[in-house]
Amino acid sequence: MLFGAVVLSIFAAGMWAVVMVYSVIDAGGGPLELSLVAGANATGLLLCAIPGGIVADRVSRRTIVRVVEFVNFVAITSVVVAGAAGAVSIPHLTIVAFVLGAGAGFFFPAYTAILPRILPQGQLLAANGLEGAIRPALQQAAGPAAAGMLLAALVPSHAAVVISIAYGLAFVGLLFLRTEPPAPHDEPERAASVFHDLKEAVVFTVRTPWLFATLLFATGWVLVFVGPEEVLLPFLTRERIGEDPRWFGFLLAVYGLGGVVGSIVVSSMKLPRRYLTVMNLVWGVSTLPFIVVGITDQYWLMLVSMFIIGFGFSYGNVIWGTLLQRRVPRHMLGRISSLDFFVSLALMPLSMALAGPLSEVVPLQTIFIVAGILPLVFGLIAIFAARMPRDEIAHPLDR
Repeated sequence: MLFGAVVLSIFAAGMWAVVMVYSVIDAGGGPLELSLVAGANATGLLLCAIPGGIVADRVSRRTIVRVVEFVNFVAITSVVVAGAAGAVSIPHLTIVAFVLGAGAGFFFPAYTAILPRILPQGQLLAANGLEGAIRPALQQAAGPAAAGMLLAALVPSHAAVVISIAYGLAFVGLLFLRTEPPAPHDEPERAASVFHDLKEAVVFTVRTPWLFATLLFATGWVLVFVGPEEVLLPFLTRERIGEDPRWFGFLLAVYGLGGVVGSIVVSSMKLPRRYLTVMNLVWGVSTLPFIVVGITDQYWLMLVSMFIIGFGFSYGNVIWGTLLQRRVPRHMLGRISSLDFFVSLALMPLSMALAGPLSEVVPLQTIFIVAGILPLVFGLIAIFAARMPRDEIAHPLDR
């Protein structure tokens, strides 16, 4: 039931990534307005990540995911209704984007925390690999491709009907989710103070070098990469390839296909012995093809580059999710997961907000070149600053 709901939710999010872009354009917006809407989504995620983690360690994770899917359904349905009345506006889309981001801030800590409670440790890598394969397959491939096909024939608000149905079915499926097993006896009782909960998680993060350094690396990666990818790539594609929504939709689809392959490859093997080094290097090296995206006008080169980027991103993410579930104490896993979202995505709103204005004064080619190079630099700094090679040998993770 949980996995079925996640599949539907991920597909809906993938469709919304494309429908949102063309909803903004249909409402008369451009790069600046898209920066506003995309930034609102990131802001909602950022503001709710920490509360989401605290709630996930205190109340039923099942209740959290149910509420989130229902709110998502209501938010997208409001776009459908407004579109039928001819009244979709940039402020409305901004609010919807914020609500969806806030929902993600509550959903993912709860989802991360519930998996180790229903699966043995030896199956976590496979489960994360399955979710890691489904996510790009649907969110970055099937969802965007389906949205592109629908948008070729329908206005954005009509295409949003399918998104609304998917979120509604996810909510209905979660109504049949059984109560999660009771927590193991070795987990400490919940603290009475929310502040104590948060402080415990922050202290653990700061005092764990591999965790702290990776989160800082992710923060830098998000700042330089996400804005160009989310805000500028659609307009780069329209400018160099064509205005047909399918060009952008299929570009994201190939990006997602790379993620599927990356997730399957890493989850079909044992964790690398040098899991920290491999994870950070793959993340850094796989962003280099973004340089090609920024300088070429050949669509096939853009497709190959986005496939490689998607492969590396998901490959590292599967290792990271398993690493958190294996090396973080279970009673604070929800809070650490929320800190992961909060710290690594702290600069996402800034990245998206700056992308549009920056493109007015800096050539797109330069922006994409810098975005492709800097993540590798950040990854190398994190590896050596946190002495990750020594840590991963001292803490082997057998499958």
